[in-house]
Amino acid sequence: MTVKNHSFVDFSAGEIAPARSQNFGVRWVETAAGEAFDAGGNLEQMVLLPHAEAQISMDDAHHHAPARSIAILPKGSASISMPIGGLAVVLTAEPESGAINAADYSDTDPRIAPVLDQGGPSDLQIIAVDDIVPPADKPRLKMIRSSVMSINWVEYDGPRDRTALSPHNHVDLEQGSLAIRGDFIHHLRVPWTKDANEWRDDLHLEAGEKTLTVIPVEMIHTTEGVGAGPHLLIDIFAPARADFIAKGWMCNQAEYE
Repeated sequence: MTVKNHSFVDFSAGEIAPARSQNFGVRWVETAAGEAFDAGGNLEQMVLLPHAEAQISMDDAHHHAPARSIAILPKGSASISMPIGGLAVVLTAEPESGAINAADYSDTDPRIAPVLDQGGPSDLQIIAVDDIVPPADKPRLKMIRSSVMSINWVEYDGPRDRTALSPHNHVDLEQGSLAIRGDFIHHLRVPWTKDANEWRDDLHLEAGEKTLTVIPVEMIHTTEGVGAGPHLLIDIFAPARADFIAKGWMCNQAEYE
């Protein structure tokens, strides 16, 4: 096993450049009322609108995306206007070389599955988060996919139950954990190998709002929301989680069949 450190970005530090993992990029965009910005590319992109509405223009068509929605942009260019201002998060499977944390990805990890464009609908998708019905036994699981990536919208009030955490790892995926609201602790553990020189002490990483933590392949991890009040965490994967697709957990899977 190759030991790789996590990558951590704090958008509240005033950084305006995007962040990245090996396979995906994250743009944290805070706008004033009426301000617009460009998005889109050669692959589908996701635009998360946790608090504010947006107007999305593509190919001379105009679409309204309400607050608490996710827009999946088909290939091509788009203009996104925020009528009252607010936060938009743009997710792409075309990470930029000029990202804040680009130095963390100067070497390619061959264990990470490549992103393959599986094709998708030619129309813009707008998904209302509150309309997503999670699996009966997974009440906090709200999974959405594109042709190249998937996310889980994790939201709850108050601290997470410390007796019901979920330590696990991924053998061929990085996991991005984007903290939009609330305070979290990412508990990270490097598995032991025969070579004790590779062993690491456990890390309990405090992550407040406006932070992105990218967890490497094979690192055992679980995230604990701490403190009172609402918590909103977006888990990001590229390519899309094949195991969750097989279980029928993607709310918009019909768009990709």
